[in-house]
Amino acid sequence: MRLFSTARLVAGLLVASVFITGAMAADNMKIDHNKIVALSEAGVFGQFNTYKINSNYYKLSQAERDEAVKEVEALVKKHSDSIRVDAYLTRGFESESDFLFRVNGYDPSAVQEFLIAFKATSIGRYSDITFAINGITKGLNHTTKEKAPELLDALKSTKYSEKPPKYAFVLPITKNAVWWNKTENEKLALMKDHTIPTLPFLVNINRKLYHSTGIDDADWITYFETNDLKAFNDLNIKLFSVSENLHNVRYGKPTIMGQIMPVADVFKALSK
Repeated sequence: MRLFSTARLVAGLLVASVFITGAMAADNMKIDHNKIVALSEAGVFGQFNTYKINSNYYKLSQAERDEAVKEVEALVKKHSDSIRVDAYLTRGFESESDFLFRVNGYDPSAVQEFLIAFKATSIGRYSDITFAINGITKGLNHTTKEKAPELLDALKSTKYSEKPPKYAFVLPITKNAVWWNKTENEKLALMKDHTIPTLPFLVNINRKLYHSTGIDDADWITYFETNDLKAFNDLNIKLFSVSENLHNVRYGKPTIMGQIMPVADVFKALSK
């Protein structure tokens, strides 16, 4: 009886250990929504998908479409511990899409799980992906505290100070082989030339960089939020005017513009 009791005790401890480890892992996978909103979180997998709703969706009754919106809203809420879903209305701005999802999570499989589940919803079944790209957030490759402390401090101290932004832009970027084979000092010098002219724009343009080299067909995904389209245009003119731009073989293609809206509002607008 004693041996049996001991075996049961050991088995119980093993089960408890697995449960605790699993619970800790689950806690570690919970997304910090505030950091994502502030575009300050590192170590996050980001997926950008644009979709076009096909005409058969509008053969459903208005009541069915209203229920379809609620279905997506419930799905987003169900997955909200492990991912953050941001939605953007692109219809009217883009010819190839009606809406954009930006889905962030620590675990790519959690992002994938949501997107698969979305495709099974009423709206998802009538929505075709027109573009998809992904990357990860991390510290800057070259403008680091050790290599460029003054510039990094300037970046951190220049904060967005306007009212909540209404528009978002997504632009993939790819460098040529000449860029990747430059020395670290050469790349740092070019990145300084790239960054310094952009500093005045950061008060009214939010910016976040996703790294994609080896993960997707671009090297970076640049994500912007703003209310000031003139300032955004001027920022891009500055970026096109520095020598570092000579190494871009892709800047946009596509350039995606969307209106930032709550998920339910995006689909309500598309379900009228």
